[in-house]
Amino acid sequence: MARIRIPSTIVILFVTVQTGFLLFMYARYSSFMPQSEEKPAQVHVLILSSWRSGSSFVGQLFSQHPSVFYLMEPAWHVWVTMSQNSAKVLHMAVRDLVRSVFMCDMSVFDAYMPWKRNLSDLFQWAVSRALCTVPACDSFQRTDITSEMACKTLCGRYPFSKVEEACKTYSHVVIKEVRFFDLKVLYPLLTDPSLNLKIIHLVRDPRAVVKSREQSVKALARDNGIVLSTNGTKVEDSKYKVMQEVCRSHVQIYETATLKPPNFLKDRYLMIRFEDLVRDPLSEISEMYKFADLNLTPRLKSWIYNITHGQGPGKKKEAFKITSRDAVSVSQAWRNVLPFQKVKKVQEVCKGAINMLGYQLVDSEKEQKDLTLDLVLPRRQNQFSWLSFNPKH
Repeated sequence: MARIRIPSTIVILFVTVQTGFLLFMYARYSSFMPQSEEKPAQVHVLILSSWRSGSSFVGQLFSQHPSVFYLMEPAWHVWVTMSQNSAKVLHMAVRDLVRSVFMCDMSVFDAYMPWKRNLSDLFQWAVSRALCTVPACDSFQRTDITSEMACKTLCGRYPFSKVEEACKTYSHVVIKEVRFFDLKVLYPLLTDPSLNLKIIHLVRDPRAVVKSREQSVKALARDNGIVLSTNGTKVEDSKYKVMQEVCRSHVQIYETATLKPPNFLKDRYLMIRFEDLVRDPLSEISEMYKFADLNLTPRLKSWIYNITHGQGPGKKKEAFKITSRDAVSVSQAWRNVLPFQKVKKVQEVCKGAINMLGYQLVDSEKEQKDLTLDLVLPRRQNQFSWLSFNPKH
């Protein structure tokens, strides 16, 4: 059989024309398709923290913003329903619930609340301004600063369907969660093109956390059991085993986000220390709002000042409430209250976290009680900058 020889120049020309045609068609086709780089209409913010770290306060800073739909710890429903499991086992269920909430798909709660329900069946629903104002509840306007007590009185009987209806009307969906112990669990959410997720990692001096936890021993017992994998048995953390896990998780999250992090985390992780927040509220809050693409309104500025300049550190019965307190006194209270032997034990189990997050260890009761000695190191020594990060290295 005779072979037909085609000059190489013709082959090159043919391939060039064909490539050009394909590129032209791709460009024309893609102009009609949604671009993968386009961000979703809503901004999604996850406040990632642990119990008694000031996260409820930070949650309120977002909840009271008129552009924010906020839920406090929706994964509480997962842990209550499946309390015989460990925190690690429940990570996936918690992540799936959080994703659904970010997408304003509240049918995910059907697995945890199968009965006909109202707003008031949702955990800590009344601390969400969005669930206390229109369209969720007609008693307050969206620009109002709402109180938990007033909301409980006037809005509890509205149907649960109002949660999803309200969520879809906001530009920002913010969730506060204390039930993630590994940042890598959140990678599927961070790489999900339907989400525009930003993570605020709130930390607090572990010694102050222990002091605060002692005001809430019974309330935390079930969660302690899940953290320690006790098959549903409640635990009082007298040996600081839970604190050890909490501190380990903060180290893991911070290291994952700052030591050779994946490129998709760029500009989507912000670490905030509670102590910095209470010392200079407006500056830190402005930084968080900028990170979340929000603006600080005059009404919010006034409310923030009032809520952080109250009298005293707050009462024991207010442990889970946001009331006006002297926020700086709250952050330093452990130094006068905790016996030095407890402080030493906490420092032993949380030494890595204390050092990494920028706190100073104390070697004596005298150092602990000396309030002129600042135990919060300047943040610039511990702050990670994306400007110095090269994902290729």
